[in-house]
Parts: sequence; structure tokens; C-alpha cells
Amino acid sequence: MQYILLALALTAGMFMPVQAGINSRLAGMVDGALPAAFVSFLVGTLALAAILAVTGQGVPFAAALKASPWWYWVGGTMGAFFVTATVILAPRIGGGAMIALTLAGQVAASMALDHFGLLGFPHIAFDGKRLAGSILLLAGVYLIRY
Repeated sequence: MQYILLALALTAGMFMPVQAGINSRLAGMVDGALPAAFVSFLVGTLALAAILAVTGQGVPFAAALKASPWWYWVGGTMGAFFVTATVILAPRIGGGAMIALTLAGQVAASMALDHFGLLGFPHIAFDGKRLAGSILLLAGVYLIRY
């Protein structure tokens, strides 16, 4: 099972620059990054709706909306920002630099969430190994970008 999860993470990571490239090309056809991001999310939403329908899963929005804090519902805005940013960045700084920089941001935020145990992440203290990994990651970003 662990290998399946690792393969899933690797595949998801591989899709990120491909998605950015596809959406950047789409931006040229639909007049900009925002319309391209909208189309990307619309197609993704339709795909998820089809999967929910095929699997027979429903989404109890009304009950969940009443029972959860407002900020549980803003994750999609972060995804929209990410997709729009990659549409803008990919053709300007290249796929390698775009992914390296977004990965550095993801790792920094992830380590902060781990360190403080926020949003359901397990508490994993920031230590010397994580600091060394961060420095090496930043060195990699520099080498890829420059």
C-alpha cells in the first residue's frame, strides 16, 4: 500500500508541470490566464462530478456547510491562485524554475504546518535535518533557475 501512495504522490507531482503547460497554451486561445484557469477548474469540476455520479457518492453540502467553519471552504481559492500563477509563470520562467519555486513554497509551508501541528497535520518538529533539507532545496532552486 505504501508504494501505491508513493506512486500516487509522484504521479501528482508529474502532472503539475504538464497541467501548467496545457493551461498556458489554453491561455493563448481563451485570452488570458484567468479564463484558462476557469476552464481548467470547470473541466476538473465536471470530471469530479462524473466520478461522484459513477461511484454513487453524494456531497452533503447543506449539512457540512452548517457544521464547519467558513475557512474550510476556501481551499479552492488557493487552488485557483496556484493554477492561475502557473499559467502565468510557465511560459515566462520555464517549467523547471516554476516547479522548483512552487515546490520550495510547498515545502516551507508544509514544514510550518508540521512544526505547529496545524490543520490536522501531525506534529513534526523543525530540526537540523529539516533545516539542512531546506537549505539544499533552496540551493537546488537556485541551480535550476540560474
